[in-house]
Amino acid sequence: MRHGRISVCTGPAVLALALGLWGLTREHSMWRDEAATWQAAHRSLAEIAHMVGQADVVHGLYYAVMHAVFALFGDSLVTLRLPSVLATATACGLTALVGARLAGRWAGMAAGCALALVPAVQEHAQEGRSYAFVLAFVMLATWLLVGALARPTGRRWAWYAGAVLVAAWLNWFSLFALAAHAVTLVCVHADRARRVGWGLAASGAVVGSLPVILTSRSQVSLVSWIKPLGWSTVLGVLITVTIAALCALLPRARRPERTQAGEPHGRVTLAAVALPLCAVPQLGLALVSVVKPLYVTRYVLFAYAGLALCTGVLVVTLATRLRTHARILLPATVAVALVALLPIEVRLRTMESRVDDVLTAAATVDHVRSTADGVLFLPAARRDTALVSPRAFAGLRDLALARGPVESGTLKGIEAGPRDIERAMLSARHIVLVTDPGPTRASSAADRTKRRVLDTYFVRRSDSVQRGRRVSVYERRATDRPHSPSATGPKG
Repeated sequence: MRHGRISVCTGPAVLALALGLWGLTREHSMWRDEAATWQAAHRSLAEIAHMVGQADVVHGLYYAVMHAVFALFGDSLVTLRLPSVLATATACGLTALVGARLAGRWAGMAAGCALALVPAVQEHAQEGRSYAFVLAFVMLATWLLVGALARPTGRRWAWYAGAVLVAAWLNWFSLFALAAHAVTLVCVHADRARRVGWGLAASGAVVGSLPVILTSRSQVSLVSWIKPLGWSTVLGVLITVTIAALCALLPRARRPERTQAGEPHGRVTLAAVALPLCAVPQLGLALVSVVKPLYVTRYVLFAYAGLALCTGVLVVTLATRLRTHARILLPATVAVALVALLPIEVRLRTMESRVDDVLTAAATVDHVRSTADGVLFLPAARRDTALVSPRAFAGLRDLALARGPVESGTLKGIEAGPRDIERAMLSARHIVLVTDPGPTRASSAADRTKRRVLDTYFVRRSDSVQRGRRVSVYERRATDRPHSPSATGPKG
C-alpha cells in the first residue's frame, strides 16, 4: 500500500518540483513582500516575537521557520524560495493521494498534476512567503479528514486537528478550509461518532488559533491596501466554482471511496470533498469582503486544490469516453497544458511579474550614493530597499529614521516628527529619494513634510524608474541656505 501511495504522488510532486526550480531566482529580483520575509528571518526568535506583537502576526510562525532555514543554509534567493517549492510539491503529492482514494489512482495523479500547473500555484511556489506552506497543510488536513471519515479514531482526529492548527498559525484564513470540511460532513451524512470526532478536533484547532486571530485584529491597518471587491473578482470566483462543479458532478466523481481493503465505505465522494474546498473559501472570503475588503487570491490559494481534484476526475472520464487509457491521456494533457500556459509560465519567472524589485532599486542607489549624504523613503515602507541591501546604502544617513526596525519591533522602523525630519533634510546638500514610480499619496505628516521640503528647497538632478521603484537624487537649491548648518538628523 505504501508503494502504491508513493507511485501515485511521485509524478505530481516531481512536476511541481521541476516547475518550481525553473527560474527560481527570477532574474535576481525580490519584491516587497519577500523583502519583509528577508528582514524578519534575519532577526533572532526573540526579535521576531517582539515584532509580531505589533505587525505581521499572521506570518510569525513562517518567519520563525525561515529564520531556522537561513541559520542552517545561509541567506540567498534560493534558500528564500526553495521551502515554498518543496511545500508546493508536497501539496501536489497530497492532492494526488486524496484524489486517488476518492476516485482512483489515475484521477488522483491527474489532480496532483493539475494543481502543479495552476499559474497562481506556480507563482507562489516561487515566493518567499507562507502561502505554499498553507496550501500544503490544508491538503494534509484534507487527506487526514478523508482517512478519519473512513476509519475514525482519536489519533486520526488528533493529527487532523494538528494539521489544521499549523495551517491557521501560518495564515488563519486557512480556517475557511475547516468550514469547507464541515460542509463535507453534511454532504456525506456523517454519523454522530464522526461528527463528534470532527467537532472536537475542529474546536481544538480554532481555540489554538485564537492568539493569532485576536492579535491580528489589532493589526488590521496592515491590510488597508486591499481594494473593495470588484466585478472581475466576483466573476472569476463564480467561473472557478462553476467549472469545478461541472467536472465533479460527472458520473466518475460519484464513485464511492474504497478502503485499503478495497471495500466500499460510506458515501464519501470526491465531489463532497472537492467542491466545498473549492467553493467555500472563495465565496466565504468574498462575502466577508463585502463588509471589509480582504479578498486576495493568495489568501485562499488552497481553493485551487479543490478545482484540481475535480479536474482530475474530468481527465479520467475523458479517457474512458475516448476509449484510451489514462496513462496515455494524462501525459498528453499535461504536455498540452504546459505549452498552452507557456507565455504565462515564462512571465512568472521574470522580475516584471511582480509589482516591484527592491534589489534593482538598491543597485541604483549604490551607483549614486557617492554624490549624496542622506536618504529618504516615501512612503516609509520603501525602507525595505535599504534593509535588504544595507551595503548599497553605506555612507548615507537615513534622514527620517528615529528608531530602527529591530529596536522598535516593526518592519519599517519609527520615523521622527515632522520638525526633526525637516531639520535633518535642511542639513543635507544632496538627498537620495526612494519612492514609488507614480504619484505617491502622502498619508502621514512625516511623508507630507518630506515632499514639501523637497519641493521647496531642493531640485531633482537625476531620476531613475526601474522595476516598480523610483530613485531620485535631489540637490539643495543654490539660493537657499540651511536654517541650522550644524543640525543633524535623527540617528537610525
